[in-house]
Amino acid sequence: MQSLGIKDLQINPSTLTKALEKHEYTIITKRSKPLGIAFAFDDNIISDGLKTALMIDAYKKSLISLGQLSNALNLSKKEAMKMLSISGVDIIDYDFKEELKELDSFLWLYQIVQLLLFFLI
Repeated sequence: MQSLGIKDLQINPSTLTKALEKHEYTIITKRSKPLGIAFAFDDNIISDGLKTALMIDAYKKSLISLGQLSNALNLSKKEAMKMLSISGVDIIDYDFKEELKELDSFLWLYQIVQLLLFFLI
């Protein structure tokens, strides 16, 4: 999330445009005091409603947890998970590449242990 002053916005309005194109939230300020917030408009706002769309977006960006999402929308965790699934949002964030790196490290260590055992026996 970034902050953008009114004067900066008048001088260079493309700053806000670029932030919106990246789907970033932008706080608009006047003399360092928040006036409002700008966010990208998409079809989910119409179909799901503003609050739900913003909460789902915050969840996708890992800004809030599943529990916080369900509390904000007055849903059980099970209902929130179903809503995310219907919306095509991953419920579990699993980094397969990171897991492969760890597995490679383990296999390398296993091979070294095997070599040591071979020479000791």
